[in-house]
Amino acid sequence: MAEIDYNKGKIPGAESGIEIRHSVCDICTPGMHCGLDVYVKDGKVIKVEGTPDHPQNKGKLCTKGLGNRQYLYREDRILTPLRRVGERGEGKFEPISWDEAIDTIAEKLLSAREEYGAHRVAFYSGYSKWYRFMFRRFAGDYGSQNYGTESSSCFTSGLMAWQLTSGYAMRADLGKTNLFIGWGANSYFSRYPMIGSMENGKKRGMKILIIDPRITPTTRRLADLHLRPHLGTDGALALAIAHVLIENDWIDRAYIDRYVHGFEEYAAYVREFTPEKGEELTGVPAEQIRQAAAMIHEAGSFCINESSAPIGHHLNGLQNYRAMMALLVITGNVDRTGGQLPGPHTYMERYCGFETREEHFMEERYPHDAPKAVGAERFPLWYDLRHDMQANDLTDNILRQDENSVKVLFALGMNYRMFPQDGRLAEAFGKLDFFVDVDLFLTDTAKYADIVLPACTSMERGEFKCYPGGYAWYTNPVVEPLGESKSDCEILTLLARRMKMDDELLCAGYEACIKYIIQDLPITVEELRAAEGPIKVPGVTPYEVGSILERGVNTPTGKLELYSERIAAHPEWGLDALPTYRPPYNPDPEQYPFLLCAGTRIPNALHSRLHDVPWERSLLPDPVVEMSMEDAERLGIELGDPVEITTSVGSLTFQALPTATVQPGEVYIYHGYRELDINSILDGAALDPYSGFPAYRSACCNVRRK
Repeated sequence: MAEIDYNKGKIPGAESGIEIRHSVCDICTPGMHCGLDVYVKDGKVIKVEGTPDHPQNKGKLCTKGLGNRQYLYREDRILTPLRRVGERGEGKFEPISWDEAIDTIAEKLLSAREEYGAHRVAFYSGYSKWYRFMFRRFAGDYGSQNYGTESSSCFTSGLMAWQLTSGYAMRADLGKTNLFIGWGANSYFSRYPMIGSMENGKKRGMKILIIDPRITPTTRRLADLHLRPHLGTDGALALAIAHVLIENDWIDRAYIDRYVHGFEEYAAYVREFTPEKGEELTGVPAEQIRQAAAMIHEAGSFCINESSAPIGHHLNGLQNYRAMMALLVITGNVDRTGGQLPGPHTYMERYCGFETREEHFMEERYPHDAPKAVGAERFPLWYDLRHDMQANDLTDNILRQDENSVKVLFALGMNYRMFPQDGRLAEAFGKLDFFVDVDLFLTDTAKYADIVLPACTSMERGEFKCYPGGYAWYTNPVVEPLGESKSDCEILTLLARRMKMDDELLCAGYEACIKYIIQDLPITVEELRAAEGPIKVPGVTPYEVGSILERGVNTPTGKLELYSERIAAHPEWGLDALPTYRPPYNPDPEQYPFLLCAGTRIPNALHSRLHDVPWERSLLPDPVVEMSMEDAERLGIELGDPVEITTSVGSLTFQALPTATVQPGEVYIYHGYRELDINSILDGAALDPYSGFPAYRSACCNVRRK
């Protein structure tokens, strides 16, 4: 019998010296953070797999997660602190010690507060998000409301819509529903762990309605009905479905009378949105709109999985959200089994069945008396609900160069290419007096910084994690940090100490902060760290469905609000209290006859984080523009041809990818490529007046073969 080569097979054991250690993937949102089995030999990761008994992914890993080893060992990892010696953006640095870097940053932050005031210093968080609770408290300790995050363009629009409607974020009760509506959901490419729940639901008889302009693996494999609205017209579609529900009395009137505010005003507004009007606005056939309404009625219970990207990235994005949520409200599917359920906020915007003190930890140091955050005047609803900087107003704030302009920027994981018309933000970097960037890699953003600090990945640090169903865990590093890299939270602690902040918790470090946050739980950090994976928190009981409705939701009226009294109380904002529909763009059919969707998901990338990972990039080596076969034939365009995309801002040339999955008149381009940056030609002023979100998903453009 041939001798087994344990190393070649990467088989763990004493013979090979390979051991399996457990960690999490933090390439995408904290809403996932799937379990990793990390194969380690001689202190180096040689392979990753999904953890079979992890409650989030149950052994599965998506294409992105499988790239973790190459992500960890990318050649452009920053290994020491760096100080700029060239011009901003030139990328010329010299290595310096940690002591020198921390001393320099502390001195600049302290002197800036003395010279300008704390409000002229901004703190920005990109990916990953694990450190945010400490970073926000750090900004508060410093005295600035100008803490902002990439959630200025992600997640928060939907959260704000729920705050207006019910006061709480809600989650889909997917395991018990009769009908699942995936609104802009393609879980084979994004939120991959959800696929198992959807497939299991299908087996027990659950129906699936997918609303997506494109044909996707999810629509092909799982959808019982697929509606394909034009980009940005989701609100009109929801209102047309509501029209059918109300017209046929397929609504829960007893529920409405007891728990809902503003139904009569809403019903009067919906009256004009007939299925035929819906077809005119959205392109969805009137008969399909009626069919969708009938599915909702026949199901009894239904829930919606929505996403802040495809729904929120329009000029009318937040109102689209509210219109969708209204369908749940009028049918009695909020705080009902199989519908949308509230849950206690646990940690990092996750709802895991138990509560922590994370929100209190952040809010107790919030500087209420400081000048208002950037974006507060331009986006008053955002500020009223969030109290943070709307980062999409940061570019204009800096370029104005007035007495309130930000002069110092301290960023963790910032990528300026995630902003619309991002060349203007790069220009704004040149106006700053001091700029610090913390990152894993020497990104295009880092090249503008005065000081760059090396962070480390989830496999090089320990952190607290929680998962739905009452699970929690405290991970351990599986390998030592590369070079001199440190965790983001350790960096914040070093700065807090050097600046002599009057904050015992921040100065004590990440673990002390977590101990404070989970102090009310019947489990300790030590017990969580000793576990091999997530474990059940003792005493967690299932949510009692209907209990929040009975005691009154967190809105001005204590009811689910179709007519927002919060908005109505501020007519000076110029916003509508009802979930009204407005066209998502100002079409100029002569000059810009196509609709452009920037950022549509692909399976091998998460924003720009994996574009330089060889395995991932090999799956789609070149930036492409997806367009319909009909448009390609009409314009004489074939696969791989150079295609010029022109907007009101500028032009870029991509490789053509004609496909049967795209509707005529629409083109789709992924984002974050430094060599072809689609966001650079998107109008930076095209922002949703409710949320401040950019209109990434419904820009107008022209298309021609070059």
